[in-house]
Amino acid sequence: MAKRADHRFSGPVTVFHERRLPEQATPAGYAALIDAYRLPVPIPLTLSAIVTRHKILKQDGWHLFTPRHAPDATLDGHLTFALKYEGLDLVVLKRLFMETGPGPIEALVRAQPTGSYARRIWFLFEWLLATKLDLPDLKKGTYVDAIDPERQWAGKPQNSPRHRVRDNLPGTPAFCPLVTRTERLAGFAASDLAARAREIAAEVPADLLARTAAFLLLKDSRASYVIEGENPPQDRVQRWGRAIGQAGRKPIDLDELLRLQEIVIGDARFVEMGLRKAGGFVGEHDRQTRTPIPDHISARAEDLTSLIDGMIAFDSNNAGDLDAVIAAAVLAFGFVFVHPFEDGNGRIHRYLIHHVLAARGFNPQGVAFPVSAAILARIDEYRAVLETYSQRVLPLVEWRPTDGGNVEVLNDTADLYRYFDATPQAEFLYSCVQQTIEKDLPEETDYLRRYDAFRAGVEAIVEMPDRTIDLLFRFLRQNGGKLSKRAREGEFAKLTKPEVARVEAAYEASFAAA
Repeated sequence: MAKRADHRFSGPVTVFHERRLPEQATPAGYAALIDAYRLPVPIPLTLSAIVTRHKILKQDGWHLFTPRHAPDATLDGHLTFALKYEGLDLVVLKRLFMETGPGPIEALVRAQPTGSYARRIWFLFEWLLATKLDLPDLKKGTYVDAIDPERQWAGKPQNSPRHRVRDNLPGTPAFCPLVTRTERLAGFAASDLAARAREIAAEVPADLLARTAAFLLLKDSRASYVIEGENPPQDRVQRWGRAIGQAGRKPIDLDELLRLQEIVIGDARFVEMGLRKAGGFVGEHDRQTRTPIPDHISARAEDLTSLIDGMIAFDSNNAGDLDAVIAAAVLAFGFVFVHPFEDGNGRIHRYLIHHVLAARGFNPQGVAFPVSAAILARIDEYRAVLETYSQRVLPLVEWRPTDGGNVEVLNDTADLYRYFDATPQAEFLYSCVQQTIEKDLPEETDYLRRYDAFRAGVEAIVEMPDRTIDLLFRFLRQNGGKLSKRAREGEFAKLTKPEVARVEAAYEASFAAA
């Protein structure tokens, strides 16, 4: 390892990359490496530093360690600290390895060839850069995990005999976002929401469950368009609802994504279908100059094929052991951050949530949770979760405006979409899925039970077609259970006063406690 690298590391600071520390401290781990090597990467959501007092503290996005945790001020010291206490940040590691080159890493491994952290660093260098170091294969030694499953959610392990490392990364080098095992996510996973959903479904008669599922599909489809600010005709809403109902039956590949885009867009006369051939961004234009004002810049067009291939591999092969909701968050949010299409990305992004949950058997047979409706109900939180990613990445994207009011990305940004920290997105999605299971599914089932009771009560009073009963119900619901004067004198003028009173009593009996 080059000696000059030992003198790049910072001493105590109170501000790190515009982020205040709770107190003066020395950056450690990824923070120290980012600063020392001037790495162009998103600053991790949580950073580490060493303080002088002897108590560990977590505060304001900082994890403050005691002097006894302080690493040597070397590449080896801070890399080992990062893997031991912070887990993997693949975009930081890849940019670091590109900066150091193979020499320092080879020296690090030769100094401790059987060390668990050295072997993980060696494996990660070759995995991320697809470059074989000048080191002999190990012949013996206990296997160690590439990713600590107690710290981050891992995939199905496969042994790498060369390094004596278990490759349990949940993706491939083409696409491998990671999720931290937070207390909140661990709590969600331990609650076994899938089992709870099956219990609720088992308590519902089959015909009622089928009607509930149909309503939830329509509700989800409509909400997905509303999120995008659209109000399409009912036939498009129903068509997209049918597509959601079939989620998980076909594997995700490029042809399937293109098919979904066709369903979403409907009239494609003014939309360039398929993978983008130009740049893309989400945001506004300056009113006078028409210069883009991006909130988010999409992946470069030339990187789309590789990124989509990585997502396909993630979905089909590498995330098999990953929690279903976390896998859904990684795939779906990865897709929307890449933004591969000119239009339709948001709705397909939410479809991918349904796809993963259904393919993993998370939801009861025939029931699609209305995730889009749950997202719509907390739309501000959803936007904040999207911005959590975009605000950290946008400063790293070099771009210029095009004559057509678009953006042209000038630097290599693919890794920003391959290796993002999906923890905030996973926590948000799990909270939405919890709402659909513990609130939306039972409430909709209860609503239909009550409606059936009301309809039976009306039919015992007077014969009416189903559509007329539904109209009667809507009038009563709009007027607090009473039939308005307009309705009594208009559509339901043929009802006698005693019949009106009995109909209102039937509504009261069915919906009083609703």
